[in-house]
Amino acid sequence: MIRHTANPADDALPLLRRGYELGAVAALHHPRMPDAATVATCWQADTAIKLPGILDLAPWQADIRQSRHLMEATLERAEISPVLEQSPYRERLSAHFPLVASSFEEHDEQAIEKVYFDAEADDNGETTCVAEELWCKASWLSFIEADASLRYRFSFGMECLEDVAADPARQLWAGRLCDAIFPESAAITENSLIADMLAPVLNGAPAFVERIVYFNAPNGGAQMHHDVERGHNGVVYGQLSGSTFWLALGKQALIDALIDFVRDARNSDEIERLLPDREARSRLRQLIADRRALSDYMDEFDHELVEAIMDRSAGFTGRLIEQGYGFILQAGDVLLMPQRDLESCVWHSVITLGDEPGEALSFAVRKDTLESKLLK
Repeated sequence: MIRHTANPADDALPLLRRGYELGAVAALHHPRMPDAATVATCWQADTAIKLPGILDLAPWQADIRQSRHLMEATLERAEISPVLEQSPYRERLSAHFPLVASSFEEHDEQAIEKVYFDAEADDNGETTCVAEELWCKASWLSFIEADASLRYRFSFGMECLEDVAADPARQLWAGRLCDAIFPESAAITENSLIADMLAPVLNGAPAFVERIVYFNAPNGGAQMHHDVERGHNGVVYGQLSGSTFWLALGKQALIDALIDFVRDARNSDEIERLLPDREARSRLRQLIADRRALSDYMDEFDHELVEAIMDRSAGFTGRLIEQGYGFILQAGDVLLMPQRDLESCVWHSVITLGDEPGEALSFAVRKDTLESKLLK
């Protein structure tokens, strides 16, 4: 249970993202660990599930500190390849992941640098290339100068053009590249409790793919979005340091909340403040009168009319918290988010709590396959 207030208090932390003040939150009590049956029920109902304190972070504290140094070096240098060529990354990568190229991605304004690797394995005494064009891409999380949030994304091939689910072997090797740079990934990937929770809903052992390592900074975080991608079942998010606040709910519940909020006459002043243009407000009212049109609009790249409410309204944030869709994650906590399809997926947003950046892991999950098992 979370309490939302208009202003910060002694026990309530401010919700501030990209300059927008969304009130403050405090945890009223800490939830218990759900059992596997509850996780399965929530997953099948397209509901986010918190697993409090499920990560044993004690073995990874040195790696978490080293990753903080990588984040700080990235902020200072606005590049990562020179850092990855130094110790300890040189030693971690040399055995299997030679660095072959880098690009500053001038077409992507949020990108810092993309670093390419091949994956090599020993085959009867000979080194063989088993996967090409793996990459780690460092990016800003927003365009806001006062938001120092970073992410390190791991994948392969042509970004946004290649069907990554069609090549599970390279997905696995991209995951292993993430392991080499961020060994603390094992807090999720080698966690038997998480695997046991996911196996029943996936009908098999989980594979953790298309990985992102986040450093959410004060005034930063992610706006409301989903992570649907073909071949993936959902997302596992683990907080390794710092703390974050989340709104996470299925798309249909989010649509219900948007319709109710806009139709409530008590919110008219706030909606006018968020959307001062009369034609924009008229268009919004048309959208909420047609559920199918609203759903389709939310899937467009530019959905400013609902983004203004979802991401910039303290009143809407408070309403979702009252309905039980708010989560506070501390180091060691995990949030599971089903991503079945565009109509049912869990939409979610993130806000950094406190004055320090925190590290987090966000891994897509799918059922393990024969191709990935062959590489174990």
